[in-house]
Amino acid sequence: MPHRLSGVYAAAVTPLNKDLSLDLEGIPPLLDFLARRGCQGALILGTTGEGPSFAPDERVEIYRAAIQSRAMHPSFRLLAGSGTPSLTETIAMTRAAYDLGYDGAVVLPPYYFRKVAEDGLLAYFTELIRRAVPADGALLYYHFPALTGISISLDFLSRLRDAFPRQFVGIKDSSGDAEYAQALGQHFGQEFLTFVGNERLFQWGLENHASGCITAPANLLSPVLAGLWKTYGQGGELASVQARLTAQREVLERSSPFPPIVKALLARQYGLPYWTVRPPLLPVPDEIAEKVMKELEAVGEL
Repeated sequence: MPHRLSGVYAAAVTPLNKDLSLDLEGIPPLLDFLARRGCQGALILGTTGEGPSFAPDERVEIYRAAIQSRAMHPSFRLLAGSGTPSLTETIAMTRAAYDLGYDGAVVLPPYYFRKVAEDGLLAYFTELIRRAVPADGALLYYHFPALTGISISLDFLSRLRDAFPRQFVGIKDSSGDAEYAQALGQHFGQEFLTFVGNERLFQWGLENHASGCITAPANLLSPVLAGLWKTYGQGGELASVQARLTAQREVLERSSPFPPIVKALLARQYGLPYWTVRPPLLPVPDEIAEKVMKELEAVGEL
């Protein structure tokens, strides 16, 4: 049977007003939109949600606003992006997310010190789990070496899982590395949750025991991702859907980073407010958004 957290998640954008303040009232409608389009849940304040751009108190406000979506969708799962280079802040925000009722936390390694030994990272996550994660809480490691400069070994994951078999449940793998995805599946099987962070590898990940996906394009492409997830469970043909997802991912990557283009397309295509981004990110010009939308539609219906 699939784990209770398995499925398709959007790495949700964070609604912001034109003056760069939080649009907290925009968060529940966004999550309602994602739930209605096939997502089983959302990651709040991941990379696409511009997590590092917000102060700790702002992040807790965002967590609190997102939990309101449970009134409309009681089974919609919420994961909190809570990792920072500061152990103290990471503990505080992770604990706050669980106190609010989040299903889990997805935690980046402390990315300022990139050349520390894995024993140092093990000490960081050990303190975090002991001080912030309840006995029935679920914590996932956020593996994004292109952003953090830290590539983690299977041995590290095994050591942390051996130390906390109930709480350390999995990994969001945004490495985009097919060999690493396969190694995760071969090493852990279905005993460890692996969420694919790149649409190119969704089929490959599922064939190697992945538990689902957590991606930025899921804000826009969730019906296609949910369709592939369902088809895989039914033993159907996946190649054509995977080819479409790969093509659409490639279009979006040409306009990365993701937050500005995803926000622009949510407004242009689906009528959501045109939320801005916080510097150093900049909004996407209208002509670029129009061009990307046409390219996406050329390789598959939105």
